[in-house]
Amino acid sequence: MKMVAYWKRVGACACVLSAMTLAQNGLALDLAGVKIEETAKVANQDLKLNGAGIRYKVIFKVYTAALYLADKKTTTQDVLTAPGARRMEMVMLRDVSNEDFGRAFMTGIKNNSDKTERAKIIAQLLAFGETFASIPELRKGDVIFIDWIPGVGTQIHINSKLVWETTPDQTFYNILLRTWLGDKPADNNLKSLLLGQSG
Repeated sequence: MKMVAYWKRVGACACVLSAMTLAQNGLALDLAGVKIEETAKVANQDLKLNGAGIRYKVIFKVYTAALYLADKKTTTQDVLTAPGARRMEMVMLRDVSNEDFGRAFMTGIKNNSDKTERAKIIAQLLAFGETFASIPELRKGDVIFIDWIPGVGTQIHINSKLVWETTPDQTFYNILLRTWLGDKPADNNLKSLLLGQSG
C-alpha cells in the first residue's frame, strides 16, 4: 500500500508541474491523453479552469476531472458559495459499469453529507440514481458534464446529450461537488488538484 501511495503522489506532482508549465506557455493541459481546456462556456458564461487531475482507484486511472468556475477558488467553502455557473467535467479513462459508477457516487454523497441534507433532496437523489441505472456502461472516452446553471438547476450531459436535469436548488449540486471536494473525498490528491493546490 505504501508503494501505491507513493506512485499516486508522484502522479499528482507530475500533474501539477505539467499544469504549471502548460499554463505558462498558454497551452491546454494534457492528462493521460485527454486535452483539458483552460476555459469552458456554460449557459453563455465564460468559466476558467480552477484545477484538474486524475481519479485513481488503487493504481488504476478511472477518469480525468476538471472544475470550471467564474473565478479561481482554493477552498471547498469558496467553491460552494461561488456565484454564477459551474462545471465539473469528467472524461472516462476506462470502462465502468453503471453499477460501479452509481455506487461510487452514492458512497461519496453519503460520506460528505448528513441525513438531514439528504432528506431534503431525496427525490432528486432517487432520480439521479435511476438515470445512471438506465445507462448500461460508461466507456473509455465518454465525456460527462455536470453543470450548475443559476435559475435553471443541475444539468448532466453525457457526450453532449442531456440525460438529467433538476430544479434550481443549489443544495443538490453542492452535495455532488462535495463527493470530490468534501471532508471525505474518494481521492484526496484529486481534491487538492481541483482546488488548484499541490496535491
